[in-house]
Amino acid sequence: MALALSADEQCIIFSQLCNPLEPRIAIHFSGASHGLWAPTQALRQRLKADYQAAAALCRKLGMRSCKELREAISVYWSDKHLCATELTMLGELGSVLPGLEELRFFERSADCCVQRLAAGLGAGALPAVTVVALTDTRVGDLGASALAAALGRGALPRLEILILNGCGIGEAGLMALAPALRRLPALRRLALVGNSLGDLGLAALVAPPPPAGALSPPTEGLAKLEELFLSRTQITDAGCAALVSALDSCTLPALKLLDLSGIAASAAAKAAVRLKCVAMCGAVMVPSATRRM
Repeated sequence: MALALSADEQCIIFSQLCNPLEPRIAIHFSGASHGLWAPTQALRQRLKADYQAAAALCRKLGMRSCKELREAISVYWSDKHLCATELTMLGELGSVLPGLEELRFFERSADCCVQRLAAGLGAGALPAVTVVALTDTRVGDLGASALAAALGRGALPRLEILILNGCGIGEAGLMALAPALRRLPALRRLALVGNSLGDLGLAALVAPPPPAGALSPPTEGLAKLEELFLSRTQITDAGCAALVSALDSCTLPALKLLDLSGIAASAAAKAAVRLKCVAMCGAVMVPSATRRM
């Protein structure tokens, strides 16, 4: 079969088989005949370098081998001080982690951490991940925008729980992230506790204006969102009014739990949201989200 393929075609097939966490399949393919070995030499060298870098990354994350990461269902790390190259590589490895379901990390010391990680996430990356938690990690508005771009490329298609607590996300960050979140078909819990976001970001999330010239409201939204945690943010009475409007228009039909504790809004505005929650969908407001994180 090798003789029937051009050198370019052989290299394309080899590239498709390349997996830095499991390089043997590609190597076995290139060794199937003398005709395959020579055209794939440069690609084998690149794969070897990628494998060595991936192995070093796994050790830094506290894993014994690439096999452990490849077969992991849940990944957690805390302040591993990953460099920009390592973070980008970790994102790129998302395409070869089909079994990973939970990604949780705390990386307080690294600027641009999420930007680098999200930059490596391509279409269909992390296909089985349902939980992403980046608590006390420096996401910021730029990181939120990078995450939005990754979601827009089709990464994390099954995401159900997104926790971005204490991540330095402001109005611009949530406004950038909101359209991508509204397109996630399975999102059921969203936690944005302790960020500087306010009324504009919340409005973009729960009650975006219809597109210019639209004859009907957009079909995308937060139809499965059950839990929304917004405590210790800069939401005021205007944001509460946006929530009331969203509940009135059934934008949040599945909502069961809402946390607005410690926000800047008045007691009267929060009471109006509470009454609307009960009236429209039977949801409850809680004093603290800590136990549910």
